[in-house]
Amino acid sequence: MLIFAATCGAGTEALVAGEIENFGASEIVEGRGVVTWRGEIESGYRACLWSRYSSRVYLKIAEFHVKNEESVYEGALSVDWQEHMGSSTTFAVDCTVAAKALQIHSKYASLKVKDAIVDQFRDRCGERPSVDTGRPGIRVHLLIREDVAELSIDLSGESLHRRGYRVDTGIAPLKENLGAAIVKLSGWLDGGGGPLIDPMCGSATLLIEAALMYGDSAPGLSRNYFGFMGWRQHDRKLWNRLVDEAMGREDDGLQKEWPQIIGYDSDIQTVRTARKNLVQAGLEDKIHIEQQELALLQPPVDSEKGMLLSNLPFGERLSDAEEVSWLYRAIGNKAQDLFQGWRLGVFIANPELTDSFGLKWDDKHRLYNGSLQCRLLTTVVAGREPVDFRWQFNPEPAEGEGADFANRLKKNLKKVLKWAEKENITCFRVYDRDLPEFNISVDLYEKWVHVQEYAPPSSVDKKLSSARFQTALRAIRETLGLRADRVFIKTRERQRGKQQYQKKSARKKMHVVREGESLLLANFTDYLDTGIFLDHRPVRAKIHSIAKSKRFLNLFGYTGTATVQAASGGAASTVTVDLSNNYLHWARMNLALNGFDTRKNKIVAADCMQWLREDQGTYDLIFVDPPTFSNTKKDKRVFDVQRDHVELLTNCMERLSEDGLLIFSTNYRRFTLDPEMTELYQVDDIGDSTIPFDFSRNRKIHKCWEFRKRG
Repeated sequence: MLIFAATCGAGTEALVAGEIENFGASEIVEGRGVVTWRGEIESGYRACLWSRYSSRVYLKIAEFHVKNEESVYEGALSVDWQEHMGSSTTFAVDCTVAAKALQIHSKYASLKVKDAIVDQFRDRCGERPSVDTGRPGIRVHLLIREDVAELSIDLSGESLHRRGYRVDTGIAPLKENLGAAIVKLSGWLDGGGGPLIDPMCGSATLLIEAALMYGDSAPGLSRNYFGFMGWRQHDRKLWNRLVDEAMGREDDGLQKEWPQIIGYDSDIQTVRTARKNLVQAGLEDKIHIEQQELALLQPPVDSEKGMLLSNLPFGERLSDAEEVSWLYRAIGNKAQDLFQGWRLGVFIANPELTDSFGLKWDDKHRLYNGSLQCRLLTTVVAGREPVDFRWQFNPEPAEGEGADFANRLKKNLKKVLKWAEKENITCFRVYDRDLPEFNISVDLYEKWVHVQEYAPPSSVDKKLSSARFQTALRAIRETLGLRADRVFIKTRERQRGKQQYQKKSARKKMHVVREGESLLLANFTDYLDTGIFLDHRPVRAKIHSIAKSKRFLNLFGYTGTATVQAASGGAASTVTVDLSNNYLHWARMNLALNGFDTRKNKIVAADCMQWLREDQGTYDLIFVDPPTFSNTKKDKRVFDVQRDHVELLTNCMERLSEDGLLIFSTNYRRFTLDPEMTELYQVDDIGDSTIPFDFSRNRKIHKCWEFRKRG
């Protein structure tokens, strides 16, 4: 009986052992990253042809003790190499050393084996074989463990993950044998098949491996090279019989009824690559690939329950990982909303983000992508538990200290809550400095309260102002029946210089809130603003309603809330420009949360004025909401909306398509639009129509115009 070994990725040993058992093997032993067995040469051939999870297959030909490099040479020289190769056979030697005490370098040990082979042939035949490290006639492998060395013929020749169907791998490709392991462990085949969808399919590795498994197609059938093909003991008749058998099984598999196998990717070039791989694998009729972002994912029409399975992107930097975590949340939301009862499997390289999906996992498989520890998470998707949160308050008139504030708040709540429920709005203002002595604003975000205290003038006693504020906080909590951890407090005062951009805290806690069809991230602690300008809600709704198929530009894009609404409204593409990396990171997280990526939705860190001068793009819909005043320390540039708006809008209109629309907004209360603008362009003041009901007492909160080119 011959002795074989198959190497594999850590975590897949049991899968390999299960395969080997079907290849006529005996005495199967699992180790870390390796499975050994005894059997006839047919078991080794079958492993090369049929193993979906192995990397290489070795046939052991010798074993000897080693003390140093010279003993490696002597041991290799003791092998009769003419049993395995001729003097005209090209060869290569690989080495793995797992013996710390011996201090033997793998490259030097390989060289010693090569010298032994060459010297033996020179002495016996008078000529030496040549080395070919690319595709040698035979590949020899030396394994040194402790003080024992094993010499083997690498029957696979090159890694078995190279099935031969990849035309182009794309970015960070998943090895085919790992992809096969993911498919097997996902439970798709065990669940009887059914539709299989990969919403972020990349080069389609998972889908192709799944199809090969479903169709009973040998993964090595498309390869034209194995390491045993130049081996002197190669049994060609046996190999040809095994190949004929595999081809027959593949033909049978292609004839049976197939489930829907569908892949999506947002990048058109990646989709083209995936389709080329399908053609190379002969599976273009069995797998369908489309360009589509995660945001648009839907179950197949009239489909039975099936499987969602994907190898998800991962972030190498902390900021990337934060963005990826919100993408994972988007996947969890999609699954719960649209794929109840389906199986879900996600392969992630960030085990610490396991909880980001908001799902309970049935199984967590530890796998390795190279040296990177990963997880395959699987579950049957349960429906989302209904959350029927409604704000409740005591309408009875308040008495005692702070009664005037409490009663005004209750009056506002009665009116605004009714409006918000009717309009399906979950984030809105309920108090806005209505009473002079209570100089605060109160906003409700889903189930959280955001209270902003405006610093009093110097003429007001600070102790009195503080006492009034505490009175107001008590009234808010008592009226709404709130715990303290659902109330967030900020003090607004005039910001000077770079203070306006500095963080107020470092908790980094984001809260997910809903606006129309989209989800947005609000931060109640770290910055002066929450990341969502509530007064611009109607403007964002308008952008959503008219963005379909349009090229959208968001200048001074802030946290990208308008961009999210444009993307969810079906924009053909979006570009968001802002100078703040913090805000743009936030914008990327908002996009990820909604299943949009930054290939179709471009994020640009730049000074908007400078960027406009250099950009050559054309846009159908532009939103410009600049700050009243800002400066850049690095380039010593100062922006003043009153002074610079003519240049800003003129440059924007040069980028606007002939029938396009530009929406310009400013919260500078003393702003006056230059008359030159109305002479050059068709300008409509839409300020009144963009002030939402909850800001109707403060109609100067912003000004807004629509710009079009004159015919």
